[in-house]
Amino acid sequence: MSDTSTGGDDDDGEVDLGISLETVATVVDHIRAIQEGEDSDEVDTDDEDPDNEGDEEDFSEETLAAFIEELNEDEQAALVALAWIGRGDYEPEEWGEALRLAKERSSAGDTSAYLLGMDMAGDLLAEGLAAFGIAVEDVER
Repeated sequence: MSDTSTGGDDDDGEVDLGISLETVATVVDHIRAIQEGEDSDEVDTDDEDPDNEGDEEDFSEETLAAFIEELNEDEQAALVALAWIGRGDYEPEEWGEALRLAKERSSAGDTSAYLLGMDMAGDLLAEGLAAFGIAVEDVER
Protein backbone atom coordinates (compact mmCIF):
# COMPACT_ATOMS: atom_id res chain seq x y z
CA MET A 1 0.00 0.00 0.00
CA SER A 2 1.89 3.01 -1.21
CA ASP A 3 -0.59 5.87 -1.31
CA THR A 4 1.69 8.59 0.04
CA SER A 5 3.33 11.49 -1.69
CA THR A 6 6.67 10.77 -0.06
CA GLY A 7 7.63 7.67 -2.00
CA GLY A 8 11.15 6.28 -1.94
CA ASP A 9 12.31 7.93 -5.19
CA ASP A 10 10.82 11.35 -4.43
CA ASP A 11 13.28 14.26 -4.78
CA ASP A 12 16.50 12.94 -3.17
CA GLY A 13 15.50 9.34 -2.46
CA GLU A 14 13.75 10.18 0.81
CA VAL A 15 12.46 7.60 3.22
CA ASP A 16 8.80 6.71 2.69
CA LEU A 17 7.24 8.43 5.69
CA GLY A 18 3.88 6.72 5.24
CA ILE A 19 2.00 10.03 5.32
CA SER A 20 1.65 12.88 2.84
CA LEU A 21 3.72 15.98 3.45
CA GLU A 22 0.57 18.08 3.04
CA THR A 23 -1.09 16.19 5.91
CA VAL A 24 1.92 16.71 8.19
CA ALA A 25 2.07 20.41 7.27
CA THR A 26 -1.65 20.79 7.99
CA VAL A 27 -1.22 19.20 11.43
CA VAL A 28 1.82 21.40 12.14
CA ASP A 29 -0.11 24.56 11.20
CA HIS A 30 -3.10 23.51 13.27
CA ILE A 31 -1.09 22.59 16.38
CA ARG A 32 0.91 25.81 16.17
CA ALA A 33 -2.30 27.87 15.91
CA ILE A 34 -3.79 26.08 18.94
CA GLN A 35 -0.61 26.50 20.99
CA GLU A 36 -0.32 30.18 20.05
CA GLY A 37 -3.92 30.61 21.20
CA GLU A 38 -3.10 28.93 24.53
CA ASP A 39 -0.11 31.25 25.01
CA SER A 40 -2.21 34.35 24.40
CA ASP A 41 -5.04 35.30 26.75
CA GLU A 42 -6.42 37.64 24.06
CA VAL A 43 -7.72 34.68 22.08
CA ASP A 44 -10.03 32.99 24.56
CA THR A 45 -12.62 31.22 22.44
CA ASP A 46 -14.22 29.56 25.50
CA ASP A 47 -15.91 32.87 26.41
CA GLU A 48 -17.19 33.38 22.89
CA ASP A 49 -19.93 31.64 20.96
CA PRO A 50 -19.11 27.90 21.04
CA ASP A 51 -20.45 27.56 17.49
CA ASN A 52 -17.79 29.95 16.25
CA GLU A 53 -18.51 30.94 12.66
CA GLY A 54 -14.81 30.94 11.64
CA ASP A 55 -15.16 27.72 9.64
CA GLU A 56 -12.34 28.51 7.22
CA GLU A 57 -9.76 28.74 10.04
CA ASP A 58 -11.27 26.57 12.79
CA PHE A 59 -8.16 25.77 14.80
CA SER A 60 -9.74 24.06 17.81
CA GLU A 61 -8.34 21.02 19.58
CA GLU A 62 -11.57 19.18 18.77
CA THR A 63 -11.19 19.85 15.04
CA LEU A 64 -7.56 18.76 15.06
CA ALA A 65 -8.35 15.66 17.12
CA ALA A 66 -11.06 14.67 14.64
CA PHE A 67 -8.67 15.24 11.71
CA ILE A 68 -5.95 13.07 13.30
CA GLU A 69 -8.36 10.32 14.30
CA GLU A 70 -9.62 10.14 10.68
CA LEU A 71 -6.10 9.27 9.52
CA ASN A 72 -5.28 5.59 9.14
CA GLU A 73 -3.11 3.75 11.66
CA ASP A 74 0.06 4.13 9.56
CA GLU A 75 -0.43 7.88 9.17
CA GLN A 76 -1.08 8.36 12.89
CA ALA A 77 2.03 6.35 13.71
CA ALA A 78 4.07 8.43 11.25
CA LEU A 79 3.02 11.64 13.04
CA VAL A 80 4.13 10.23 16.40
CA ALA A 81 7.41 8.91 14.97
CA LEU A 82 8.14 12.29 13.32
CA ALA A 83 7.54 14.06 16.64
CA TRP A 84 9.91 11.63 18.37
CA ILE A 85 12.59 12.26 15.75
CA GLY A 86 12.01 16.00 16.08
CA ARG A 87 12.42 15.69 19.85
CA GLY A 88 15.67 13.77 19.40
CA ASP A 89 14.43 10.43 20.74
CA TYR A 90 15.40 8.79 17.44
CA GLU A 91 17.64 9.62 14.50
CA PRO A 92 16.29 9.61 10.92
CA GLU A 93 18.24 6.38 10.31
CA GLU A 94 16.09 4.77 13.03
CA TRP A 95 12.82 5.60 11.22
CA GLY A 96 11.77 1.95 10.96
CA GLU A 97 12.16 1.36 14.69
CA ALA A 98 10.47 4.67 15.60
CA LEU A 99 7.55 3.86 13.29
CA ARG A 100 7.18 0.34 14.73
CA LEU A 101 7.10 1.66 18.30
CA ALA A 102 4.73 4.47 17.32
CA LYS A 103 2.34 1.88 15.82
CA GLU A 104 2.40 -0.05 19.10
CA ARG A 105 1.80 3.20 20.99
CA SER A 106 -1.01 4.25 18.62
CA SER A 107 -2.83 0.94 18.97
CA ALA A 108 -2.92 1.54 22.73
CA GLY A 109 -4.83 4.79 22.59
CA ASP A 110 -5.69 8.26 21.47
CA THR A 111 -3.01 9.59 19.11
CA SER A 112 -4.48 13.08 18.93
CA ALA A 113 -4.48 13.48 22.74
CA TYR A 114 -0.90 12.17 22.86
CA LEU A 115 0.31 14.68 20.25
CA LEU A 116 -1.64 17.58 21.73
CA GLY A 117 -0.16 16.73 25.12
CA MET A 118 3.39 17.20 23.81
CA ASP A 119 5.00 20.58 24.44
CA MET A 120 5.73 22.33 21.14
CA ALA A 121 4.29 19.41 19.13
CA GLY A 122 4.04 21.49 15.96
CA ASP A 123 7.70 22.42 16.17
CA LEU A 124 8.67 18.82 16.94
CA LEU A 125 6.85 17.61 13.82
CA ALA A 126 8.53 20.33 11.74
CA GLU A 127 11.92 19.38 13.17
CA GLY A 128 11.17 15.73 12.43
CA LEU A 129 10.58 16.63 8.78
CA ALA A 130 13.71 18.80 8.79
CA ALA A 131 15.73 15.78 9.93
CA PHE A 132 14.77 14.23 6.57
CA GLY A 133 15.72 17.39 4.69
CA ILE A 134 12.14 18.62 4.29
CA ALA A 135 11.22 22.18 5.28
CA VAL A 136 7.57 22.31 6.41
CA GLU A 137 7.40 25.89 5.12
CA ASP A 138 8.09 24.60 1.58
CA VAL A 139 5.26 22.05 1.62
CA GLU A 140 2.28 23.11 -0.49
CA ARG A 141 -1.04 23.26 1.30
